[in-house]
Amino acid sequence: MADRYTISERLDQGGMAEVFLGVAESLQGFKKNVAIKRILPSLTRNDKFVAMFLDEAKLSLYLQHANIVQVFDIGQSESSYFLVMEYVPGCNLRHLLDRLQERGQRIRAAEAIYLMLEACKGLAYAHGCENPETGEPLHIVHRDVSPPNILISKNGEVKLVDFGLAKANSQIESTDPGIVKGKFSYLSPEAASGLDIDSRADVFAVGILLWEMLTGRRLFLGESDYQTVELVRQARIPSIAAINPEIEPELEQIIRKALERDPDRRYASAADLGDALAQYLFSRQMKVTARDIASLVRDTQMEQAKRRSPVAQESLIDAMIQDEMAKLTSLLQGDSPALEGDAGAASLAPNAFEDTSTWAADLGFDDPAPPRASEPVSPAGAASPGPAAHAEASQPGAEIEPLSQVLEPERTGSYESPGQGRVIAILVLVAVALAAGIGTALFLFREQIFG
Repeated sequence: MADRYTISERLDQGGMAEVFLGVAESLQGFKKNVAIKRILPSLTRNDKFVAMFLDEAKLSLYLQHANIVQVFDIGQSESSYFLVMEYVPGCNLRHLLDRLQERGQRIRAAEAIYLMLEACKGLAYAHGCENPETGEPLHIVHRDVSPPNILISKNGEVKLVDFGLAKANSQIESTDPGIVKGKFSYLSPEAASGLDIDSRADVFAVGILLWEMLTGRRLFLGESDYQTVELVRQARIPSIAAINPEIEPELEQIIRKALERDPDRRYASAADLGDALAQYLFSRQMKVTARDIASLVRDTQMEQAKRRSPVAQESLIDAMIQDEMAKLTSLLQGDSPALEGDAGAASLAPNAFEDTSTWAADLGFDDPAPPRASEPVSPAGAASPGPAAHAEASQPGAEIEPLSQVLEPERTGSYESPGQGRVIAILVLVAVALAAGIGTALFLFREQIFG
């Protein structure tokens, strides 16, 4: 990731990319929240997918409209491609509809019409967008107009996102014939049949969204992807009024025209569908503004905040830590001679150990006795009695364990050096001398110092 962008948290993840909340910082220190969309690492080796992702980047740079998420930057970092986009604080249409369904409610007809009217504005702009350098039409088709790709801000703004499946003359790689792309439930009949499509495919998708919002049901959803595609191809549209009697015949007629199986019988453009929806609102004097939509978004945001799991946040942090550890490992491999070969077998530098030669000097002895060769050394480097030493200690006349090892309390961080332990042991011996007699104490004293 470029140095000027800092990632703070993951916002969402789909089948082809993941989106993060980031901060962009300019040279003057100005900071701005952005959404950073990165292609999934597992797909970076797929040249076709990378080409399609770059198609989105190239197309998105041309699109500058209030109802389309703006793209600021394109880049590549560590073999991964990313887009830096406008951050839209709020929720998507799917989350909003799910929240209403949980409460046993449907979105009001006026609000549903307003949302799709705004979406039609963005689609109409994209469909008619031209190359600013040549003036030639780009023939952009979104091809994936679905609830997750309609973002709604906390201020009630409606914005389309993800033109990753868009088709335009400027594509780096043309779509292979017969390949069905897009979410199956929101395809047009011609797209589900693998035929050539145009902007009217997006009109059909808007019709699906209107039908679902007004009925609270899914229009095309089979038990399998194949069944779903077959339902789309047949394009049989149940009556809206039979499910929701509040819907007037005039509004249902508008939606049915958008859902015509034959593209020639649909609205010719998203602008035409938008005009029909606006005319219906004005003729019925149905007042709805961005303020009404904003109240729905706030309710959805509050519910999402309640459901945000601390465990999920910790898992994200753990994942980020693991990523950083992996990066650290890859940077260190082969760069340091001490790490060549098996890292666990690498020898430590001599200065990494504490020098024990001065311990005896702390007690005033110039020539401390060396440790007996018969005593094995523990892996930590401290002398410890082995099985043979324990056997000798159990026999008459065997050397007794130095008293300091018995009387010395457990060392803690409060001790400045191991020499302090011996000082305490000697002081204890003085007390023993007073109680048990000088002879016994001198014997123990000799064993403690020279034993």
